[in-house]
Amino acid sequence: MKFRPTNPSSGSANSAIGGQPVRHSAAAGFTLAEVLAALLFMAIVIPVAIEGLRIANLAGQVGIRKAVAGRIGDNVLNELIATGQFTRSPQNGSVTEGPYQYDWESRLDTWSLGSLKVLTVQVNFPVQGQDYDVRLSTLVDTTTQ
Repeated sequence: MKFRPTNPSSGSANSAIGGQPVRHSAAAGFTLAEVLAALLFMAIVIPVAIEGLRIANLAGQVGIRKAVAGRIGDNVLNELIATGQFTRSPQNGSVTEGPYQYDWESRLDTWSLGSLKVLTVQVNFPVQGQDYDVRLSTLVDTTTQ
């Protein structure tokens, strides 16, 4: 699109500049090709930007919920060890945090050295229709129980 300078001191559209009459083009504007190119560009960019926002939203929600699930798993793991209930494996339960529910289960597996065992707590939670989990493990001595 081309713009022609206008003479701000002239009061008439047909004023002469240096003796030459000023002609205004009736076709001052965007061409059809320019408009179509802009629409095509927008048709490509807008869906990509929206998908990027959706992925960023999902990543943010998963990150926040994994942090909460890790804290819940740590609390459950510490409680099982402190009360000695880990010997009755497997156990499970659920914790409600705000509007969300986190399901957990514990498992006691053998470890290759002596009387030590591996206590694992897995916390499961859904985000936007997909299931995620966080697992925390520690070694416990079963001879003191």
